[in-house]
Amino acid sequence: MITGIAQINIVWEDSKKNMQKVEDLVNKASKNKVELILFPEMTLTGFTMNIHNLLLPEGEIISWIKKVAINNNINIGLGFAIKVDEKGKNKYVIVSKEGKVLVMYTKIHPFSYSGEDDKYYSGDEICICKINEFQITPFICYDLRFPEIFQIASKQAQIITVAASWPKSREHHWITLLKARAIENQCYVIGINRVGLGDGLQYNGASIFVSPSGEILNGINSGEMLIIKDLEIEKIIEVKDRFDIKKDRREELYKAYSKK
Repeated sequence: MITGIAQINIVWEDSKKNMQKVEDLVNKASKNKVELILFPEMTLTGFTMNIHNLLLPEGEIISWIKKVAINNNINIGLGFAIKVDEKGKNKYVIVSKEGKVLVMYTKIHPFSYSGEDDKYYSGDEICICKINEFQITPFICYDLRFPEIFQIASKQAQIITVAASWPKSREHHWITLLKARAIENQCYVIGINRVGLGDGLQYNGASIFVSPSGEILNGINSGEMLIIKDLEIEKIIEVKDRFDIKKDRREELYKAYSKK
């Protein structure tokens, strides 16, 4: 499946400008025969804690991205945030090329270090959808540090995506953890990060496709760009046929110790 990472410089809290960036990159991806394009966390605003500046309602965002998907005949994954009441939700949607919502995920682990947990509700569902031959599960940024949810997802998913606003100062962790999640789950892991300056933080991109054996499949860069790779489900089958880790997991033991 030809897959694209949209590594973009998000304009701080300017939904209209960011929507135009999305439309331009989707159009470019479609012309390059991309079947699924993936955008970072909070694509329309940047990683903002200003809940009252989340002016677009969810319905309007979804209607818009559905039209973009249909008009370009492409599947789209998009991170966005909405205001619910005194708090918001940090979400990721995957929309099919026919304009159907395949997945609507809410970030399970808000980033307490930045106060996100005070501003955004936690999600409590691991989601999965199918595009072409692949089962896909999306996670968001800080979720990357919690391997348990990746083990659950990879029971079915062959692709796990991590849409992020991951700062340059912790880039080493970003790359190391993405590789580790791919190796220990024997699936493709795709890290989709933003670039540029947002609320005083520098973002350096380093968006990557990681193979089921932990190989980074693209060059690491910090520019605003579309990164394209053709993912092959046969690669996952090859790795698992050679050395299937899942069959040796002891789930009951892990559950018993988690209760102590």
